[in-house]
This record gives sequence, structure tokens and C-alpha cells, in this order.
Amino acid sequence: MSLPKTLAEDVARNLVMVARLIDEDPEEAYAYSRIALRLASRVAAVREAAGFAAYATQKYAEALAEFRAARRMTGSVDLWPVMADCERGLGRPERAMAMAGDPEVQKLDKAGQVEMRLVAAGARRDMGQIDAAIVTLQSSELASNSVQPWTPRLRYAYADALLEAGREDEAREWFGKALEADKDGSTDASDRLAELDGVEFVDVLGDDDTDAADEVAPRAEDRSDARDDEDDEDDVDLDGPADGSAKA
Repeated sequence: MSLPKTLAEDVARNLVMVARLIDEDPEEAYAYSRIALRLASRVAAVREAAGFAAYATQKYAEALAEFRAARRMTGSVDLWPVMADCERGLGRPERAMAMAGDPEVQKLDKAGQVEMRLVAAGARRDMGQIDAAIVTLQSSELASNSVQPWTPRLRYAYADALLEAGREDEAREWFGKALEADKDGSTDASDRLAELDGVEFVDVLGDDDTDAADEVAPRAEDRSDARDDEDDEDDVDLDGPADGSAKA
């Protein structure tokens, strides 16, 4: 659907702000998405952006509705995994699992299929099926030494599931593998490894800051005492008005 030039520019500006803010300030991104939605609700890209903004603020019912609308407009299956994850967010892991077995999954590209696998494993965990979640994540993509955009998250999810199952040594190994692949810091694998190894991070500046504050405080008191002494020496009763106004 085409929009008049001025309207299209307004919509585009709001969509740019959604993309810019969605990670650092999801609530603000959501506000911009609502403006874009009011301006152009029949544009698929607007519905999709509104869906992701709602998803980022955990408004899962709203996000699902927007994703469904975008899918109807485009016929694309790309949003299938995130739609299934919305079902998880709404407390319906069984529906997410049903979507994971739908023929639509076969139409996804490799990245989409890996994402669907992650969602399905999460749904298994939601239902308390931790061993099934581990099996769900075991795949050629997990075993591959090739690093792809999804590799850190896939290895991390596998490590996290292993840890929940009490398989700590294996979890440590896979957190390490996730860290090796995670060049952009998209996971907190390093923190999880440190936690498993019993490493505690100490704020080395804390004591210094406290000592500095202790040193400053006496000096402030000294200055106050000095001012009091000066006031006592210079104190002269002028019999002035209590309100401090000048005498006539």
C-alpha cells in the first residue's frame, strides 16, 4: 500500500525511532510504534514494527495480534517463531509446541528454523519437560563448529537447559562454547561461567570511595566551625528587625 509523500515521511520517521530505541528504551519505542500505527495501520511494515515494540515491552497479546495482521498482509511465515513465543508469554506453551510442529516451519529459512527450535525448547521447559528441552536443542546446528548469527544463543540455551537438569560439568562446557562464539556480547555466558566457577566480582573502588568520603567530612566540619567562630567574633547587636529588613 502506498502513502502520500508527507504521510509516508512521518511514518518512516516513527519507524526509525522504533528501530533505534527498541533495545535501549522499549517503552519509548512502543510509544513511537503507536504513532506509526495510528498513521498507517494498513501497512504491513508498521504492523510488524508495532508487534516487535509490544513484544519488547511484554505486551504479548497485543504483539501477537499485530504479527498476525502483518502475516495476513504479506503471506510471509517469517514471524512464525516470534508468534509462537508470544503464546509462551501468554502462558500457553502447548500452543507454542503445536506451532513448532506445523508445516509452516518447513517454509522457514535456516535462521527461522533455529529460532523455532529455541522457542520449542523454551516451551518444553515451561511445561517442566527439561529432558525433552535438551533433546529439542540437540541438532546439526548445535553440533556444527561453524559460527552463525544464531550460534551463541543456541549454545547458551543448551547450556542453560543442562544446568537446570543438574548436569553442571556439561553446562560449563557449553557456556564456554557459547562465549567463544559470542563476539558481540549478545549473551551473559561469561557471567554464567564465572558464577559456576565461584568467581565473585569485587568493587575495588568501593573502599577508596568510602575513605575519601571520610576524609572530606571532617574538613567540611572544620570549615563550619571556623565560620561559627568568625560569626561569634563579629556578632554585633544592631537591634534590627527580625525579618532582616533595613532600618529607616
